[in-house]
Amino acid sequence: MKNKFGALALCLLTIGTVRAEDAPTPAQVFEKRILPIFKSPNPSSCTQCHLAAVDLKNYILPSHEKTFLSLRDQGLIDLDNPEKSKILQLIQMGESDKSPAALINAKVRQTEYEAFAEWIKSGARDPKLRNAPKLEPSERAAPKRPVEVIRHDREDRLLESFTNTVWAMRFRCMGCHTEGSVENQKYVKEFGDRVAWMKADGPEATLSYLRSSKLINVNDPEMSTLLRKPLGAVKHGGGVKFAPGDQGYKAFREFIDDYAKTVRDQYAKADDLPNRDGPERFGTDAWLKISNTPPAWADRLVQVNVYAWDANKSDWRTEPIASTDRVVWGKGKLWQHSLTLLAAKGSEQAKAWDAGKPALPGGKYLVKVYMESKGRPAKDWKAVLGPDDYAGQTELESSWPEGYGKMTEVDAAKVRK
Repeated sequence: MKNKFGALALCLLTIGTVRAEDAPTPAQVFEKRILPIFKSPNPSSCTQCHLAAVDLKNYILPSHEKTFLSLRDQGLIDLDNPEKSKILQLIQMGESDKSPAALINAKVRQTEYEAFAEWIKSGARDPKLRNAPKLEPSERAAPKRPVEVIRHDREDRLLESFTNTVWAMRFRCMGCHTEGSVENQKYVKEFGDRVAWMKADGPEATLSYLRSSKLINVNDPEMSTLLRKPLGAVKHGGGVKFAPGDQGYKAFREFIDDYAKTVRDQYAKADDLPNRDGPERFGTDAWLKISNTPPAWADRLVQVNVYAWDANKSDWRTEPIASTDRVVWGKGKLWQHSLTLLAAKGSEQAKAWDAGKPALPGGKYLVKVYMESKGRPAKDWKAVLGPDDYAGQTELESSWPEGYGKMTEVDAAKVRK
């Protein structure tokens, strides 16, 4: 009996030894599973989350040994827990996205994940790879762009930018362009579905449509139809909606310029990225009208900032809670436009407006008026109206009802310095 058990143990040991010897080496796994990813002309699954700046190929070198050491030295491989390696986490980042576009990348992502998981596990068992000296930083494989640019070029960051620019200014255009609205249906019958570029499903669907349309010119952003139509630079059934350098133009232009540079991978360093320190913006259908405007305001760009009362300090807040601008209709002695609400990024106010319907509470407010007098916005679209353009201020009380026919009105005679 003992001899039988001894023979069985010897047999199992022999089988185990054969299996260990037959297991592919890290180099073999690399050649079979990683090199095809490196040599493939197709983009990696990184494109599901990133518009540019990074590809999985950026982390691979022709040598299996140098690739492993490069990832190890950058903290992307966990030698003791290979399955928890950061490079695997990065590959899987798009897994939670169940959109149709993401499902297209699912097979590619799974193939990449399984290939790297097998190779990393194999390499982590190799004492030679585990204990090899560190590579020089110049020898490591990494994207050419810094991490700030890689993060900036993410799809979710693009949507955030779109929401805070074009979508926040949608009330300047939505009357005619909102998919499914009565007015839009009329224009769709006349001009086709392209008129319905503002999608009923919200900013993400709208952005997706615009990216697939011809409304954005990534090679010459300034010539984008999405800009030129509201400017009246090309025929537009809705008339002139923007003036060069007004808030609507700025928001659309900022987004289009940034999008064009992003998809063309033109951001080389963090200092090249656009400044995003401004407030979050929320469009509304609450309108403000200034009637009986003086001749000096005629046909000029006028900006209005609205300030809320701070009961704790018994004074007006230092930062505006809303703003808007429009060219004065000189002949009609009239200025009017819908308000865009403003809140500091990450503030409780911004979170509340983001989660619900943005609206100003009823109460008293301070209105400050600024008028361009030197044509600066038309010459430099980035120019900002400031103290030198100050035209006066007034106080008002309003419940801020929504709708074009329910405007909060103030007489221009009350606007005084």
